[in-house]
Amino acid sequence: MEETKVKNKRLERKEETRRRILEVAKELFLKHGYDEVSIRKIADKLAISPTTIYLYYKDKGDVIYALHQEGFKSLAMQFDVLRNVDEPFERLKAMGRIYIKFALDNPDFYELMFIMKEPIDFVNRSCASEWEEGGAAFGALVNTVADCQNKGYFSSIELHAMALYIWSTIHGICSLKLQGHLDHVVKEHLPNQENTSTLESAFNTLISVIKGIK
Repeated sequence: MEETKVKNKRLERKEETRRRILEVAKELFLKHGYDEVSIRKIADKLAISPTTIYLYYKDKGDVIYALHQEGFKSLAMQFDVLRNVDEPFERLKAMGRIYIKFALDNPDFYELMFIMKEPIDFVNRSCASEWEEGGAAFGALVNTVADCQNKGYFSSIELHAMALYIWSTIHGICSLKLQGHLDHVVKEHLPNQENTSTLESAFNTLISVIKGIK
């Protein structure tokens, strides 16, 4: 029993160290940029030896990819609740709303997942197999689009092209909001409209457009 407690404590300490490494690395990557951050800088911020970080990650590319994975796992968990939504177009709309809310609630992870190029560079260099996390997220969208097509929606459009169009459009809306461009355009050209309702309006317009495609 005592040996089990000691082992559990050791595992807890390891997981806490891993969590702290990722938390500090995320802060530094977003503040200074990937190229300006080194394993030593992460270690200095944590007041630990660089050697300790190398026990968990082989290099900073491995660190930023681990952050990338954390973000996709969180998004996947939120998509998972939609499994019981039988009507595919309603499921598609719900996926879009979840994606937008995830981006607004987690701008740091969103930037690592979809804006910064270094994580996907790491995937291209180091992942011999399929990109599991991103593939699963896009696969969920493709499956939902396929279900919509089986119900007569946008059946004239090639499946993956339609999924890519939907994702890239919603990503554009999120990116414009997070980078401040959407707010600026609203302020300059639509001063009587609230920014949040503009985001909602853009999404609803997309839904109206794709709903009318046969």
